[in-house]
Amino acid sequence: MPRIVKHPQERRSELLDVARELFFERGYEATTVNDMIARAGISKGGFYHHFASKEDVLEALAEGMARESLAQLQEILDEPGLDALARLNAFLGRARRLKVEQAPAIRAMFYVIFRPGNLVLYHRLNAAVGAVTLPALARIIAQGREEGVFDVPDAQAVAEIILALGASTHDAVARAIDAAGTPEGGAAAAALDERLRVHGIAVDRILGLPDGSIRFVEPGFAKALMAPA
Repeated sequence: MPRIVKHPQERRSELLDVARELFFERGYEATTVNDMIARAGISKGGFYHHFASKEDVLEALAEGMARESLAQLQEILDEPGLDALARLNAFLGRARRLKVEQAPAIRAMFYVIFRPGNLVLYHRLNAAVGAVTLPALARIIAQGREEGVFDVPDAQAVAEIILALGASTHDAVARAIDAAGTPEGGAAAAALDERLRVHGIAVDRILGLPDGSIRFVEPGFAKALMAPA
């Protein structure tokens, strides 16, 4: 039988699809590189041509999910007639809804990256997702600066700072994950919602807006995101 030669990007996409399947079936920790190689039907060299490690695969999956979500948010970025504050709130609101819709996949990833000892992996994935989101956020902030609504000196730098603030929620998210499905789950989810509300106020102040201008979270968001399937 002749050997089938596939385009490298096609082979990489297949590997990511296989990894996603295995991570859901067996869990990230229980899935090995050899499992992925066997399921994909490629050589070990073929795998390592695309990824240096299992962690690289997870990072690529997180980046891919971020790109897919951003594609669904593009119409908000392009919608004419929206002022910057309305555009930012619409962008954040749609992003929240997408996260709830994608909750099973997000929880599966969270259970890995928020494990004790995985802080380096958490920051890797946070940086990968942030790199995808940064241009869109900077674009909205630049619009607000031009409109005189956001009091910021540099849209790009401010977007980077706002995204970096996301890392400060690590402990609250980890507690909500640990408590999910237990009697303490509701309180932990409420505490995460409150932390995100305060995060929104911090963003208000960075942008020079009155407190409460940015709707960074809605009541019950964390509970919907963390609720076991």
